[in-house]
Amino acid sequence: MHPRTIDMDGPVHVVDFGGTGPAIVLVHGLGGSHVNWFASGPLLAERGRVVAFDLPGFGRTPLESRSSAVGANADLVARFVEAEIGAPAVLVGNSMGGLVSLLATQRHPELAAGLVLVDPAVPRAPGGGIDPAVALTFAGYFTPGMGEALLRRRAARLGAEGMVRETLALCCVDPAQVPPEVVDALIELGRERIEEMPWAHTAFLGAARSLMRTLALRRRFDGIVRSITAPTLIVHGAQDRLVPLAAIQMVARARPDWTLEVYDDIGHVPQLEAPDRFAASVLGWLEGAGRAAAVAAG
Repeated sequence: MHPRTIDMDGPVHVVDFGGTGPAIVLVHGLGGSHVNWFASGPLLAERGRVVAFDLPGFGRTPLESRSSAVGANADLVARFVEAEIGAPAVLVGNSMGGLVSLLATQRHPELAAGLVLVDPAVPRAPGGGIDPAVALTFAGYFTPGMGEALLRRRAARLGAEGMVRETLALCCVDPAQVPPEVVDALIELGRERIEEMPWAHTAFLGAARSLMRTLALRRRFDGIVRSITAPTLIVHGAQDRLVPLAAIQMVARARPDWTLEVYDDIGHVPQLEAPDRFAASVLGWLEGAGRAAAVAAG
């Protein structure tokens, strides 16, 4: 892995996993970073050229004067592909990163050879339930003043290690499946953000509120899904507490030409909880149903 910094209206932290073959760009989710791909990035790089980067306000990319809203990040993803790859790439996005990648593909189809949505943030299914703890937390984030207070109190109460372990418990069926060295890297980065990055909470809440506003516009979201022409794979954990399987199945019914792979025993971050299985799914799709994406990105 080779970390570096590039300039895109300010510093952007990039991790290059190397490899040759189809270009693959990894996009993390809300509160995530390049570290979310440490377990699966090297596996994908066995048959592709793989890069990950931190969105503004996340990981080691400062917010500066940039927006952390999902629309702004979609445009930044497209600019990153154009600047770093110089040709279409396969966009692989987890959670909020899935929604950002979807928007980037809709807005800039010439830069998206294919799309892999990993437990992507999507509107909930009509009548579908939502985890009460998740609903309460996001309601707090959306409320001005309360969101800021919640983040400050959580950081003070738990510290970096406690925050990482609490997040993994929410996102994983079995957090013990996440490689220990990845957990250590998450904790180290968490300490950096608490101690050295005063803009971290502002970026998180800006992204969270933008995410919720975007998902509230179901008709617009459905129109975006219908407009996608790139070959698409959805990988989803059936035990995901943040994005229920019923919501993903609704998207899959709207696009039966997309490939859906469900992991029965996995939660919100299969690239961390089951990295070997996840990499095999993506690479297998690129060699099969997503072959056109691999050719376009190659």
